[in-house]
Amino acid sequence: MPWRGCLTMRFDLLTLFPIACEAMLSESIIGRARERGILDIHCHQIRDYTENKQKQVDDYPYGGGMGMVMNAQPIADCYRAVCDELGHRPHLIYLSPQGAVLTQKRAQELAQLPEICLLCGHYEGVDERVLDALVDEQISIGDYVLTGGELPAMVLVDCVSRMVPGVLSDEICFTEESHFSSLLEYPQYTRPAVWEGREVPEVLLSGHHANIAAWRREQSLLRTLRHRPDMLEHADLTDKERAFLEERREKSVD
Repeated sequence: MPWRGCLTMRFDLLTLFPIACEAMLSESIIGRARERGILDIHCHQIRDYTENKQKQVDDYPYGGGMGMVMNAQPIADCYRAVCDELGHRPHLIYLSPQGAVLTQKRAQELAQLPEICLLCGHYEGVDERVLDALVDEQISIGDYVLTGGELPAMVLVDCVSRMVPGVLSDEICFTEESHFSSLLEYPQYTRPAVWEGREVPEVLLSGHHANIAAWRREQSLLRTLRHRPDMLEHADLTDKERAFLEERREKSVD
């Protein structure tokens, strides 16, 4: 997939907990990519954009019900401040259990954008009018509910960032991983060669790169068949590989 022609990718998180997000996104691979200028991440406090002395960002829902709903005004003003800083409107994603589930394919597509803005909801959600007016898409990280959108936002940043050139040492670091090619990743081993009587597969010690590549491909196929057979429908397989999998299916039925 062609790169989007921009050396730095920018993320803007609209959140009630910028310190927590900043701490997490300053560590490890993401933190080092920020230090090198490959990633530009900003965590904005929505509460700073309130128009009341109490800095209140939520209110009771119309029609009654449990919990509180985040007001449209501070969210909208926070997002528009980001737009003013950039000089244009960045793609805005609302992290929500009602959104489409994040996939590796969607992450690849998002990695082509120069900027992504992420809205982290809280309480019972946000005023629907701000979603209608500003949000480009809603994304979920799974069919379950969390207390806020910060964790999903950081998952999305991590997932997308790994495919930005320069964040990882080599493109192969993510192209051979689970889900990238609709297959699960092959087993990995490190030293020692024997641990508690369990040995590393002999082929991995052979130094024969073609045989190692063939073994890893076969293991990916078998692991996907065993754990996520649904993924095989979208995998790019040869006729020989399909025949191999069909044979294994038949053996498992017997």
